[in-house]
Amino acid sequence: MIADLQEKSIKDIYRTSIIQQTAYWSKVKLLQGVETSAYNFKVNLPDLGLNHLEDESFFIGDLLIILQKLDQDHCIAYVPYGPEIEPAEDCQGYFLEQLSEALRTSLPSSCFMIRYDLSWQSLWAKEEDCYDLYGNWLGAPEKRIQEIRVNYSTENWNLRKANTDILPSNTILMDLKKDTDNLLGNMKPKTRYNINLSTKKGVKIKSLGLESLSIWYELYRQTALRNNFFLHDMNYFKIVLTARANDTQSPADVYLLIAEVEDKPLAAMFLVVTGNRGTYLYGASASENRNYMATYALQWKAMQLAKEKGCTEYDFFGISPQADPAHPLYGLYRFKSGFGGQVVHRMGCWDYPLSPKKYAYYASMEFKNQSYHLS
Repeated sequence: MIADLQEKSIKDIYRTSIIQQTAYWSKVKLLQGVETSAYNFKVNLPDLGLNHLEDESFFIGDLLIILQKLDQDHCIAYVPYGPEIEPAEDCQGYFLEQLSEALRTSLPSSCFMIRYDLSWQSLWAKEEDCYDLYGNWLGAPEKRIQEIRVNYSTENWNLRKANTDILPSNTILMDLKKDTDNLLGNMKPKTRYNINLSTKKGVKIKSLGLESLSIWYELYRQTALRNNFFLHDMNYFKIVLTARANDTQSPADVYLLIAEVEDKPLAAMFLVVTGNRGTYLYGASASENRNYMATYALQWKAMQLAKEKGCTEYDFFGISPQADPAHPLYGLYRFKSGFGGQVVHRMGCWDYPLSPKKYAYYASMEFKNQSYHLS
């Protein structure tokens, strides 16, 4: 199936809308002290099952791999939101199996597994019996059922559903090809009202640079304490803001947007533009003065800016899988869904063990320490 696989220069990674598959993201990871590599792969088109590509014999794609070291003798090959090409449903397992076997000899001998964090649409997102009477997605079935379906076309039945998803597997995408009136018209009335209210209250949005990172970090610190999530240090965000890949095929433009009233910061976010997509990567808000609805003004400005930069879509980057008040990400679902975009359910993380014994031990330890985090 995989006709050819070759390592390539990071700077030659193809242009893409997926931040985590860009040369820019590789630069971010390298500055954080994490090793990366990139590969071209060539695949026979019939093996992908994609009718719209039948005018060619082969498809050539690429993928960025992050080598996450666990200790001196063990590492994981992590593929964030890759590979980008999405085969037909009944070809996905076989494609991942064959790609994994092709990668096996190119990865370090210390690598005992490949983890694909797939941005592909969940195989169960189109299944009617996976929705309740109100149209709420009930989620994918138990791991065993998922693994049977994905491995059905494989030779060795070696793909495993990971115990945890690293990047968000559920998001909302906004269609920025629509004009301003249509974008506003598709929002929920309360969201439109809050955008207008923030303007009436004098909320202003500014794009600031590295010199204002401390403003961001204070808002982020308040948000982390309020919501009890892991607090990155300031250098983490300094790298995201200052990393450059302008001499590559897949650079990114990064904007630190601040919402304020009379020079008092109320909310902030990182907008990253890659390919034709703007992504809301990180956000934070003050614990006080929340009645100014600054977060609504901030998102609306980010969409407008992304549209000005030529983006055709906007990724809200992470929600709960359904409108479940008990879910820790329900607040994000309620806020982001108000803007009227399309909910997308992704496949999430799938593992291909290269050393079954080491993988079994790692998976059992990971299961005991499950947590939701971003990478």
